[in-house]
Amino acid sequence: MRLFPSRTIAWYTARMFLIRSAAFLFGLVLILQSLDLLGESGKILAVPGNSEADLWHYVSLRVPQIVQLFLPFSVLLATLVTLATLNQNSEVVIFKAAGISAHQILAPLFVTALAIAAANFVFNERIATRATATLKAWQLNEYRPDAAAAKPLADSWVRGGDDLFRAVTVGGKGGETRLGRVTIYDRQDNRLIRVISADSARPIAGGWRLTHAHVFDVGRGTLRDLPSLDLPTSVVPRQFTTTKVEPSYIALWDLWPQIAEQRAAGKPVDTLVAAAWHKLAGPLSTVLMPLLGAVSAFGLARSGRLFIRAVIGMFLGFAFFVADNFMLAMGSFGTVPPLMAAWAPFLLFLLIGEAVLIRTEE
Repeated sequence: MRLFPSRTIAWYTARMFLIRSAAFLFGLVLILQSLDLLGESGKILAVPGNSEADLWHYVSLRVPQIVQLFLPFSVLLATLVTLATLNQNSEVVIFKAAGISAHQILAPLFVTALAIAAANFVFNERIATRATATLKAWQLNEYRPDAAAAKPLADSWVRGGDDLFRAVTVGGKGGETRLGRVTIYDRQDNRLIRVISADSARPIAGGWRLTHAHVFDVGRGTLRDLPSLDLPTSVVPRQFTTTKVEPSYIALWDLWPQIAEQRAAGKPVDTLVAAAWHKLAGPLSTVLMPLLGAVSAFGLARSGRLFIRAVIGMFLGFAFFVADNFMLAMGSFGTVPPLMAAWAPFLLFLLIGEAVLIRTEE
């Protein structure tokens, strides 16, 4: 009933698994970064003032993204190779003959994968988020040297009921908020009634006061110029002063307060909530890989079906990644609740892996 009946066997299998995971990750990063650099090096060096040092700077920003994306794939491949090797060498037969169950054989791999998941989470939130934000800003400014530290542009569109507001510039907070170059699309029952543009706007009780307004009536086709216009609306200044949130640029502990701020401003947050939960579910997916790849560890290697078992394990692993991305996309569209979008694939394939293992080996 012990989790690790033999410390020697546990350390032996965990070390094999860890070394192969690191080797696969290093190989994938090396190959993918080389291919990516071939495509981007021309754009970087085409900018006057850029040199070889900027190529290495690009590599330092791109590698964390590749590690974040492909670490679970590396763990899956390491699981298949480790367990297939143990099966091929009849070591699994020896383990089971010694009274070690299938779950106990996999237990060292689970613990190692959990440690990898924890390291992956810290790496993603402390390093990958900053590298992603910096690289995105650099790419938006076409790799110019003076734009590497700039922040990505924020969205200035706001919705209030059926109406849409756009402000090119936003300054101040609360009652001192000032909007510049404002455009308002006044709609009723999803029909555009009028379009209002103004040089500036400031909040008043129950709405906004527009300066130098131009009102175009869609039904009549008329245009009016007004020096000032008081527009009643449910849109409040906080909806403009809360900037757009990009989860891939923000650490999880900073993301939750920003989600609360967006919710208080009346903005939809389901996509942000799903992304926040996926920051936990994503790294934790490495723990599933030993379970999904376990089918390659058992069965007689001499029966000639070891390759088929490895293919089945690989299919289960890649099916999980497909389902995970699909559910995250559904969460982004608001089709499914955020918690389901983040955790449903993990729980589903956890049950599938356990069912296969118990059915075949336990």
